[in-house]
Amino acid sequence: MKLGRVRNIVVVAGAGISTGSGIPDFRTPGTGLYANLAKYDIPYPEAIFNIDYFSDNPHPFFSLAKELYPGHHRPNYVHYFIRMLHQKGLLLRMYTQNIDGLEKLCGIPDDKLVEAHGSFATAACHLCYTPYPAEEAKQAIMKGNVPICTFCAGAVKPNVVFFGEDLPEKYFQHAEDFPKADLLMIMGTSLKIEPFASLVNTVKSTVPRLLLNRDPVGPFERRPLRRADYMELGDLSDSVRKLAEILGWHTEIQDLMNSHENGLRSYTDPSNSSGTAASKQEFQPPQNSNKCLWSATKNPNILLLRCV
Repeated sequence: MKLGRVRNIVVVAGAGISTGSGIPDFRTPGTGLYANLAKYDIPYPEAIFNIDYFSDNPHPFFSLAKELYPGHHRPNYVHYFIRMLHQKGLLLRMYTQNIDGLEKLCGIPDDKLVEAHGSFATAACHLCYTPYPAEEAKQAIMKGNVPICTFCAGAVKPNVVFFGEDLPEKYFQHAEDFPKADLLMIMGTSLKIEPFASLVNTVKSTVPRLLLNRDPVGPFERRPLRRADYMELGDLSDSVRKLAEILGWHTEIQDLMNSHENGLRSYTDPSNSSGTAASKQEFQPPQNSNKCLWSATKNPNILLLRCV
């Protein structure tokens, strides 16, 4: 049995944390984004996020961008669990691969968030990098037009990181996060894309790494695991809710979700019944897992992690 104090949690997250909001992940066979791109007439799935292909033909990405732009979906329980980590003073930083903006929408502050693959919040010319008003770019894209740089006439795109582009500067500004972490939580990611995938290997070897995912990924696919590695496999929302129940946080999170949603405008697409239902239905506590047990302490800034 291992007992440790946790107060500097780093969260590494991918598209799987947003599936509960009705947004498909990228790689799930049959339902993932890459499995449903035939309508965009591209040579291979990843081409839609390839900067060289975009330079030749930006239209497929802009067609997809209409669906990806923030505004159609709401944060789900997983997002609010991470916000609760912040409110408890336990979140050192969240590193996300997602471009859906749901982390910010649920209230995770900008200084606690690294959007490793960029976002739709800003836009620039893909050739000369001249900034372009993000709202004007969005309006053009939504009308089926390609926004054009007024300086060099290149195609403007949201500052979402494509294959072949550099990661945002902010990604490199917090190099001390991982050596400082005393718990690494890995959620809803395939750990297929570098350099993001290698982040999980930069914590100290004695630091617990907890994978909450559908399948083993990255270093969790190899045996033997580190002594401080733990996995909770299956539906991510269920796994996160288990942890919330064990911590005694579930009611707080549910109240936070309800109060925050009351203050949001109607961001959810009416056709997205799964995102709406996930945010409003009360969770029924599952049976406790004996793989990894968390408990709160009298000090609100300290969690106890006990794994067997």
